[in-house]
Amino acid sequence: MSDVLSQSEIDALLSALSTGELDAEEIKVEQQNRKVKVYDFKRPDKFSKDQMRTLQMMHDSFARLLTTSLSALLRTMVQVQVVSVEQLSYEEFVRSIPTLTTLTIFDMNPLEGSGILEIGPNITFSIIDRLLGGPGSVQEKARELTDIEEIIISKIINKLLDNLQEAWKNVLEVTPSLKTIENNPQFVQLVPANDMVVLISFNASIGKSEGIMSICLPYIVLEPVLPKLSAHFWFASTRKETTSAHLALLKKKIEKAKIPLVAELGTTVLSVQDLLQLQVGDVVSLDSNVKKELNVKIGSRTKFKARPGVVDKKISVQITSIVEEGEDENNGY
Repeated sequence: MSDVLSQSEIDALLSALSTGELDAEEIKVEQQNRKVKVYDFKRPDKFSKDQMRTLQMMHDSFARLLTTSLSALLRTMVQVQVVSVEQLSYEEFVRSIPTLTTLTIFDMNPLEGSGILEIGPNITFSIIDRLLGGPGSVQEKARELTDIEEIIISKIINKLLDNLQEAWKNVLEVTPSLKTIENNPQFVQLVPANDMVVLISFNASIGKSEGIMSICLPYIVLEPVLPKLSAHFWFASTRKETTSAHLALLKKKIEKAKIPLVAELGTTVLSVQDLLQLQVGDVVSLDSNVKKELNVKIGSRTKFKARPGVVDKKISVQITSIVEEGEDENNGY
């Protein structure tokens, strides 16, 4: 039976249901019990679900890096998000992209083979218009890039490949490099038509312009790193090791942090009644002596001893000693 029934077949089916020859409930049960999974032997699955999820996480990171770098470069709002990650044949990928688009063939050293970065015409011309001082408008009719436009977009593509290198570093240190730029997908034949590829599709918006970007990675490129494309390996590799460089950077940032510094003149204990009756001019006796060194606290912990004084008509303290660990009962270090 074909997928679309003819009118005579529909009439016969309705007649059988009305006479009781067919039971609608039995048809539903039969459909639920039949769990047939379509498998195309011309398109064998090369990548597991775990590997596809890892590729999506990697390129989610790439999308975030791209959003930040393009926003700074174009000085406008840019948003890039992963739409889908799927495996398909190279022929299907070529058929899915428009005739006039920006196709960048790039290497992934030290991996063998090449990948393709496809940028839709809306995004390409919006970037070029923005870099040349325009508002980021797109061309009404798609066309090939001029020599000048190709030079401009190639510099942006190099920035994109730098972000791709950063997104891949937790799996493998790769160095993507631009090989050539084409406009017609029919002139790009990286692998045989039936070879499987991974297609990562992105939705990109630059100002008011929206378009599609995609990265095509053939199986031959990803085959050496397939064992590393697992969620366990990804999360383990993203835990940065503590190195002297990281510690030095952390120390530098902490040194610029502002914290309260308090010179404590003394303490006393008052009842609530006495506190409520205090008036201007009243004298409160403290437990410290004028000749005794004052406690200087960082936060709530005593770290220094100091003497009070005046410098340029301003009340000040002079540090006389450092309270070492365990010297003071208030010291928590």
